[in-house]
Amino acid sequence: MGGGKAGGGGMDGCARPGDRARLLHRRSFLAGASAGLGALGLGGCATSDGLILAEARRTYGPMPDEKFAIPAVDISKVDPKFYRRTVRYESKEAPGTIVVDPSNFYVYRIEGEGSATRYGANVGRDGFLWSGDAYVGRKSEWATWTPPKEMIRRQPEAAKYARGMPGGLDNPLGARTLHLYQNGAYTLYTIYASSDPETIGTGITSGCVGLLSQDMIHLYAQTPVKTKVVVLPA
Repeated sequence: MGGGKAGGGGMDGCARPGDRARLLHRRSFLAGASAGLGALGLGGCATSDGLILAEARRTYGPMPDEKFAIPAVDISKVDPKFYRRTVRYESKEAPGTIVVDPSNFYVYRIEGEGSATRYGANVGRDGFLWSGDAYVGRKSEWATWTPPKEMIRRQPEAAKYARGMPGGLDNPLGARTLHLYQNGAYTLYTIYASSDPETIGTGITSGCVGLLSQDMIHLYAQTPVKTKVVVLPA
């Protein structure tokens, strides 16, 4: 892809190793006046942290009205720097463009006027990183996951899903998927919904990009087909 995608089974084979393990064995398979000022300062930090956590609990709360009810994220497993937020981000890209920054484990949606919505992400592990321009060729809700032939050769037990694993909470693609295309062809890479908060901020997939389910649903709702996606070099 542009900068050269890594070989070795893209999505629908982008599930991280832990996803595949759960796929096959799912349920088994965070003195004096000076002292007074210091206490005041510490109190301010505590209040600020409390507000951040309260906002995170609202942002990453349960989504019971989904086709498959999505539980709340255990935000103690997510570094606060990866919580969704609006940030200053200078870019020449048009509003709506998605920019993936694998080096810093972020995905940005360009909002214009020097700002962007930033999401924490998991990205491709060493050997599976790629960069370049693509676009959203199609969108899926609770997509069927099909392991590629390369994965089945490595893990024969995955063959039982050769015809596809139906959507659901255990499905590696999760609640929403943006399928990335280039020159009219599906690249096999996606931006998908992850239900594993401990993976955010890590390089663990086979080249795909995962956001927390609540973040992915937020991004998906604002992303039409044909949206440009820029993956920066790692």
